[in-house]
Order: sequence, then structure tokens, then C-alpha cells
Amino acid sequence: MSDQNTTQKETGLTKVLNIISGSFAPIIGVLAGAGLLKAALSISISADWLSSDSGTYIALSAAGNSIFYFLPIFLGITIPLKLGANGYVGGAIGGALLTPDIINLVNGGVDSMHFLGLPISLANYSSTVFPIFIAIFVYAALEKLLKRIIYKDIQMFINPLISLTLLVPLTLLVFGPFGTLVGEGLGSTISFLSGRSGLLAGAVLGGAWTFLTIAGLHWTIIPLAIANLANGPDPIIGMAAPAVFAQIGVAIGVFIRTKDNALRSLAASGILPGSLAGTTEAIYYGILLRFRKALVYVVIAGAIGGALNGSFGIVMNDFVLPSALSIPAFSPIGLHLVGTGVAFGVGLLLTLTFGFQTKSDASYKDMVVTIKSETITSPIIGRTVSLSDVNEPLFATNMVGRGVAIEPAEGKVYAPADGVVTTLFPSQHAIAMTSNSGAEILIHIGIDTVNLKGQYFRSLVKQEDKVEQGDVLIEFDINRITDAGYQTVTPIVITNHEEYRSINSIIDEDVTNEDDLIKLEA
Repeated sequence: MSDQNTTQKETGLTKVLNIISGSFAPIIGVLAGAGLLKAALSISISADWLSSDSGTYIALSAAGNSIFYFLPIFLGITIPLKLGANGYVGGAIGGALLTPDIINLVNGGVDSMHFLGLPISLANYSSTVFPIFIAIFVYAALEKLLKRIIYKDIQMFINPLISLTLLVPLTLLVFGPFGTLVGEGLGSTISFLSGRSGLLAGAVLGGAWTFLTIAGLHWTIIPLAIANLANGPDPIIGMAAPAVFAQIGVAIGVFIRTKDNALRSLAASGILPGSLAGTTEAIYYGILLRFRKALVYVVIAGAIGGALNGSFGIVMNDFVLPSALSIPAFSPIGLHLVGTGVAFGVGLLLTLTFGFQTKSDASYKDMVVTIKSETITSPIIGRTVSLSDVNEPLFATNMVGRGVAIEPAEGKVYAPADGVVTTLFPSQHAIAMTSNSGAEILIHIGIDTVNLKGQYFRSLVKQEDKVEQGDVLIEFDINRITDAGYQTVTPIVITNHEEYRSINSIIDEDVTNEDDLIKLEA
């Protein structure tokens, strides 16, 4: 009985994590870009390059502020889409919180009004996160009910009419004030903990941030940071930022120390986007999960840098992804440079001094001598789709690697070539292998399925196993994964794609595990 309850709780948690990540993923890029613009404008004002009342500043400030000010509208669209409800009705609910009639009352000092005799506490909901999340969760449940009881031919306008009439007043009456209290409470708790011991809080967050990111749990923290920014600066990302610089330091150390051209190329492919945009997926997929010593270095360096930033009281003033370009978004900027610089330096020095490979790492890495042309077969039975159509920016933009995706018709992953299993993810949702001809192949089953924590996946191999083309590597339950709310479309990418002159994939065709899938020309 207890096992069953535990499984149900885990399933509920993974669903919540999936909804949060799926709601923020479509807008995280524009949030980060707008944050960088706001940081640049702050520098321009401080350096007297621009005046705050100039037309240039006002126009660029509007560009940087819009996504944050109207965040309830954007989330009002993305959350229902993740929940299978009407995103435009959700956007209208979010927009109702920001209409001039309400904002003007708040700005004019009016703190309450009445709806059918019930008192409404007025507040400015711009840039807020939790009120709209609560409202849309209720709206999604209401829409499912309406679809069952309302005559189909009139649902198009009756369902939005009922939803808006009920949900907007309820949000102003209940969900908004409650969500605001939740956000303020969480923010106060974080500020209290960092205030009591910024060094300890920073060490824990800086050391754990890489694991949280790999597991997808950082999506539960990013909304807290954005919510904090609605009321002032945020300390969370300030303490987490050194972990990103620690990863970059380790990657540069690997680049300098390794004699393997393929690994050097992989490290370089992670250093540039990590430094400029804070996206380090290539580093932790290609290096940290492969070389255990490197992962230990990142934890040590991230914890030291996080402890420094926590003790310095570093805060983020505008939402950004930690990177070299986003440094001006943090303050005090000089001390932030110290914390992130120390994390970078410790990661780099540990890698250069002690190396990054263990004997077990070398056993499969040393087999890659030269890259050869080859054709790999499909590891999945199903229908191929373009990576650009995958609902995950890291794959859709070829950031992790180049290749193709497959919508599976069978819950098995086959070895696409002869080679060695280089990485088997703890959650068993993804596996990487290196072929005997040097291709580094990542097979990622589903989108955000890391949140399932291994449920519905069963690995038939372990890391460092030698495999032959056609061997079954992993079995997974398509129906249960789908029922849990996850997409099963599976990207198959070549992570060392820079080593090849051309990579050609079969797209929009049905394939079996015996069909050619990707042709690699060295």
C-alpha cells in the first residue's frame, strides 16, 4: 500500500514539474534576451550614454520590459497549452489582471473594490507568476468539465464566456491574493535563509545547481527567481551563477588537456554557448556525465563560488541566464566577478592539475582514433520527423547535435551501430554511445522525461558495455509515458557533428531498426 502511494506522489510531482518546465520553455529565450537588453540599458544610464527620458531609451526599455510586465498573459497562453486547454482564453484571463481600469486604480492608490458585494483586494499583477498558475490550473479543470456538459456546436463561444465570467472575478477575489502570498512567502523564506547564512545557502545551491539542471529540477527554481524580481532583486540565481562558470572552466580545462580531437571539438562546442548564453547542455551531456572526475570538479568549484556569492549578497536585478554577457545584470558587479571568477578558476585548475579521466573512462574513449564515414541505422521503430519540429529548443536548434527525431511505434531502443555505451543516464531516459568509427550518438527518449526518474524505462545494458548493431539497449512503455503527460518523440543526434563534412538524415518516413537513418561523411 505504501509503495503504491509513493508512486502516485512521484507521478503527481513529475506532472507538476513537467507543466512548469513546459510552460516556461517556450518563453525562456525571450526572457533571457530581454533581461540582457535591460542590463545593457542599466549600464548605459550609469555611464551617461543614454538619458532615461530620451526616446531611444524609452523605446528600448519598452522592448526589454514587455515580456516581464505582461508575463501573466504569456504564461496564460503557455500553461493551458501544456495542460491541453485553450491558450487564448488563458491569455485573456492573464490580460484581465493588467487592464488599464484595474492598473489605474492601483496606481491611484485604491486598494480595494467590490464584486457583487464581495471585497476585492487590488494589486499590481504585472511580472507575477503564481497567481496565473493557480488560475490556469482551475481553468483547465473547468474547461474539461464544460466540454463534457456543453452542447458541442456552441462550445466555441459558450465555453470562453463561462470561463472568463467565472475565472477573472475568482482570480481577483481569491487566486491572485493567494498566489501573491505564496510568492512573497517563498521569496521571504529564501531571503531569510540567505540572510542567516549566505555562505551555506550559496554553497549548497552552487554545488547542486548542475545536478538540478541535469535532472530538470531547475525549472522549479527559475519561477521563484522571476517571482522575486516582481518585488525587487533576486538572490537565487546570484548564488547559482558560479556553477555555470565552473562548468565552463572545466570544459576549457578538458579542451586544453585532451589530445583527442573529437573531445576537444565537443568541449569547444560547449564553451562558446555557455560563455555567451549560459546554455551548457553540451558540456554536461558530453563531458560531465561522461567523466566523473570532471563532475566532481564542477560541484567543488560551484560550491566555492556559490558560497562567495551568497556571503557577498549577490543579487540578480533583471532575469538572465548566467553568462559572461549577463554579468551586468548582477550586483554588486565587482564581487559577482570575484565569485564567478573563483568558480571558473577552480574548475579550470582542478582539471588541468588532476586530469579528468579515470581508468574506466579511458577504456572506451581511447578506442576513438580517427573519425570515419559511416551510416547508422535507426535505433527506434517509428516515423522520422525533423529536429526543428521537436518541442525542445536544445534539440530543435541543433545545440546538442545534428540528426533526426523519431515518433516511436515500439518501446525499444536498438543499438544503431557497433560500439560502446559511453553514458547511461540514471533516469534511463537517454543513452549515449560511441560507434567503432567515431560517431558519438545521443538517443533521448521523449521530451522532459528525465522528470519521470526512471519510471517506465528499463535498461538492458550498462555504461562501458560493448554493443553490436541491433542489440536492444532500453525498453520503455510508450502508453504509460504518454498517459503521464509526456511526448515520446525521440531525438537521435550526433554530438560530435563538427567532425563530419556532411550529415544527412532520413525525414518523414517510416523506419525499422534495420533501416539506414543518418549518413555521416568524414
